Amino acid sequence: MRYAFLGVVLVLLCSVTTAADPITFERHVRPIFKAYCLDCHGAGEKMSGDLDLRLRRFALAGGATGPGFVVKDAAKSLIVERMKSGEMPPGEKKVPAEQIAIIEKWITTGAATVRDEPTTLPAGLGITADERAYWFYQPLARPTPPAFGPADRVRSPIDAFVLAKLRDKGLKFNPDADRPTLLRRATFDLTGLPPTQKELDEFAADTSPDAYEKALARLLASPAYGERWGRHWLDTAGYADSDGDGTVDTVRPEAWRYRDYVIRALNADKPLNQFVVEQLAGDELVPRPWANLTPAQVDLLAATGFLRTAPDGTASRGPTPADIEQVVTDTLKIVTANLLGTSVACAQCHDHRYDPIPQADYFQLRAVFEPALDPGKWRQPPARRVSLMSNADRAKATAVDAEAAKMQKEYAEKQSAAVRAVFEAELKKFPADDQPKLKAAFDAPADKRTEEQKKLVATNPKLSITPGVVYQYDKKADDELKAMLKKIQEKKAERPVEQFVAAMTEVPGRVPATKLFHRGDARQPKGPGLPPADLTIAAPDGHRVSIAPTDGKLTGTTGRRLAWAKTLTAGTHPLFNRVMANRLWLNHFGRGIVDTPAEFGKLGQLPTHPELLDWLATELPRQGWSLKQFHTLVMTSTVYRQASTREPGTADPSNLLYSRFPLRRLEAEAVRDRLLTVAGRLDLTPFGPPVAVVEDATGQVGTPDDKPRRSVYVQARRSKPFAFLATFDAPAGELQCERRASLTTAQQALTLMNNEFVRTQAGHFAARVVRDTPKESDPVTTVWQLAYLRPPTADELRFATAFLKDQTATLRGGKAKDPDRAALVNLCQQLFASNEFLYVD
Repeated sequence: MRYAFLGVVLVLLCSVTTAADPITFERHVRPIFKAYCLDCHGAGEKMSGDLDLRLRRFALAGGATGPGFVVKDAAKSLIVERMKSGEMPPGEKKVPAEQIAIIEKWITTGAATVRDEPTTLPAGLGITADERAYWFYQPLARPTPPAFGPADRVRSPIDAFVLAKLRDKGLKFNPDADRPTLLRRATFDLTGLPPTQKELDEFAADTSPDAYEKALARLLASPAYGERWGRHWLDTAGYADSDGDGTVDTVRPEAWRYRDYVIRALNADKPLNQFVVEQLAGDELVPRPWANLTPAQVDLLAATGFLRTAPDGTASRGPTPADIEQVVTDTLKIVTANLLGTSVACAQCHDHRYDPIPQADYFQLRAVFEPALDPGKWRQPPARRVSLMSNADRAKATAVDAEAAKMQKEYAEKQSAAVRAVFEAELKKFPADDQPKLKAAFDAPADKRTEEQKKLVATNPKLSITPGVVYQYDKKADDELKAMLKKIQEKKAERPVEQFVAAMTEVPGRVPATKLFHRGDARQPKGPGLPPADLTIAAPDGHRVSIAPTDGKLTGTTGRRLAWAKTLTAGTHPLFNRVMANRLWLNHFGRGIVDTPAEFGKLGQLPTHPELLDWLATELPRQGWSLKQFHTLVMTSTVYRQASTREPGTADPSNLLYSRFPLRRLEAEAVRDRLLTVAGRLDLTPFGPPVAVVEDATGQVGTPDDKPRRSVYVQARRSKPFAFLATFDAPAGELQCERRASLTTAQQALTLMNNEFVRTQAGHFAARVVRDTPKESDPVTTVWQLAYLRPPTADELRFATAFLKDQTATLRGGKAKDPDRAALVNLCQQLFASNEFLYVD
């Protein structure tokens, strides 16, 4: 199935030609050879059968069995013959017929090349001029926005780029959305919560020209902004509160510190370049020794939790080479998909089939991280924690331990004396002649007693006095012991609790060698150690961005991650800038300019607005990497402010050109948080350990009803995804979530109808309606105002009133305890399940 998919991709890449664009070796044939043939006939120093297919003239010269092809005669060409017979390539993976047809046509039409081929070629596949010419790998340049007149409603360069595409199709912008719609849209977009009625009223009353800009500034200053947009980042980072180590799924007790770092950083508008540098190399910014850490230094260490999000199979079992290698490769997948937007992992076993990423590039990028991951001296998760206990707290802990030990000794002595006193008193109740033998028997150690003594102990249980029974004989002594024990416990409570932060760190002084693995097999390293470096394609032709380590003397590190992070965020990196700008756009519109946000290469989708993307990619550093300024830029555009209504017969049915604002369903967390908000129960307490998920009697995973915190603070267990959130397409234990689906399924409808959490919130909502509805007023109006932030229409009022009447009668007939309240609960639940509640326009 995988090969079939790749074959389709190659057809799309290679088969689109016109009379003015003939089939050429570089653009159409070499990609097929690269996917199916060059492993044996070009990638290594020795060619199988002496046949080299990297250049047209090499293929023509052929190998041990003769010329590879005959110009203008495909029928007599050996390459075609071998492909059709299935001899080439060997193994199960065969060249599809439609791609063989492309090669045949190329040969028949003269076997053209785009340009003269080089006279020499170094070993390996290298990077061709055509591969380098692909749009994603081009150096960043700032396009000039098209010019438009005042009547075109072009508020920013964003509008100019989009309107130019619309004009090409005879389209124009939709009218602006009305003010209530715009505020609801912006509030959900930036905070994931509905606006309050007060906010809607104040916005409606504000007639100043910058009323909308002031509303955006207020929303961006809200603590809820970091929680909402932090969730977007955590998706791509693959954040979870457990290790994913099989059925054990060990809980990560300190993972939440990384989540909190992300939220705090976004709320503080930490520049994006600094935000990324800290996540890649925060530990390299904190001088050692790591004692008496400041809150800012703890944040830097917590930031490296980005490199600790991959599942870790070594958490609960002895680390095997396979488990270790999986953690390393998964970590690199998360980093490269998130920050480079390309499937670098496909070059782990061989040069990338479709993109210009040699296998050596993969391992040189791996060399950036290997000193911290270090498979040769693997550290399991507990060994990667950094203590947060200060010297003062450590000294206090020592003092408390010493004092508690002294108190414990005194307690033990007094307890022993009390037990002895009771024993002596009870012993006196026995005949005087028996007392010496009984005393000797009970005083003797259990393993040293004679048979006679064992018999005496067994037949006289009344003398087996333990601390637990002292109260039966001496209440005063027992009360004194309890008082002493209470003081000991109070003293121990004075001991500072040692807390930790989970971080990605290096072992000072250790620099493991990174070697290329033959066919990606970690058991077959070969060649010398490779130096760390960025991807070759990210630099201009003829250059290579080697990673020159920063001075790591203060932190005891190699400085590799910090150096690479600074290269990445320098402001001109063609991959990083485009990927970041695209992801921000995607989270505002539900679709990226490149709608495969983790794959910008040949296997991904082409950008719908390449000039706009490049303009945004260059604008990010020009704005000082401020995300809040970027949000404001996007959200004040006409593109964003448009109404979502769709005219029948539009030339943009899928809205690829942004001829309207997309109608979007709320994401899973926003659905749950809105339910809790409308029910009057949402707990806005920020930060700290997550709310643990539990299974109910039916096996559904959720949170206790008395823990209604925002969904971003709910524990994310890989083995126990939160059922309600997963139903609405939240990530459910995968490596990372590059972009969320927004599906409409029967399970969602059934959940809104039958889920106990939904039903419970409907009950709280009904209670709020009763509480908030003035006397002599209609509760239906209150229901609509709280749920939809608007009054009901006349038809809605009539329908809802009739619904309540019918439901009350039915429930009264069923002998409900409070049919009026039960009917109101049913109405509230109906609104929870409505499109207007679940969607934002």
